[in-house]
Amino acid sequence: MSDAPNRQTNLATSYRNAPTRTVTAGGVDFAYRELGKTTGTPVIFLTHLAANLDNWDPRVVDGIAARHRVVTFDNRGVGASSGAVPDTVEAMANDAITFIRALGFDEVDILAFSLGGMIAQVIALQEPQLIRKLILTGTGPAGGEGIDRVTRISNLDVARALLTLRDPKTYLFFTRTPNGKRSAKEFLARLKERTENRDKAMSLSGYRAQLKAIHRWGRQEPADLSVIEQPVLVANGDHDRMVPTTNTVDLDRRLPNSELVIYSDAGHGGIFQHHREFVETTLAFLAA
Repeated sequence: MSDAPNRQTNLATSYRNAPTRTVTAGGVDFAYRELGKTTGTPVIFLTHLAANLDNWDPRVVDGIAARHRVVTFDNRGVGASSGAVPDTVEAMANDAITFIRALGFDEVDILAFSLGGMIAQVIALQEPQLIRKLILTGTGPAGGEGIDRVTRISNLDVARALLTLRDPKTYLFFTRTPNGKRSAKEFLARLKERTENRDKAMSLSGYRAQLKAIHRWGRQEPADLSVIEQPVLVANGDHDRMVPTTNTVDLDRRLPNSELVIYSDAGHGGIFQHHREFVETTLAFLAA
């Protein structure tokens, strides 16, 4: 049913070699990877639109895992996890809570990117006792500026990528400056470093469900984020096309205990372009 009881022994030290495990809860077989330390508060990673386990930058994962236990996972219907992808952020948050509880964690730190950051906000509002610290990157609040246009932007850049024989993240995550183009190429190369036991690709139906959830999030009434008392690190690039950077600034303004980091000449994937600085900042934030 699950190999979760054995998770604390012989954890991998590199994301490239971290085994993919499974834990069953709430009728879902959740696929996950775990590496790093076996003690301390675990850091749960919540990923972006259309992403599976292999879409995390190994430099970010390994950098955080050097000092912390890191857990990445496929939420319901994503990658190797069973079930159908929900079409609301709230349902995704409930599934994430189910997964975290299934691993026996009573308190976690969460590092979330894009759609993952929306899910993390719901978790913080619904289960505040579960979270010690939050890192919200490339994301925005419910009803945030331009979030309901993610579907249009994503579809246009997917088409653009097909025409130019490039990965859509080249356009969606990075600027088209020389620095941005170089960073995109380096990032995409890092995503291919794991060559064995790679995850299943995102299904088209799952991708559409996630887009619907993000669109709904962008049309919702804003939540009262002032009740989130935990320390929060908010980060993004200064030219995010997917979730406009104004949303990052807005998040920082709405949260009572937050610090803001904006990376220059960077897009939606600013934390990957500036992975060295981001890891250093995140480790300091988690240790404070």
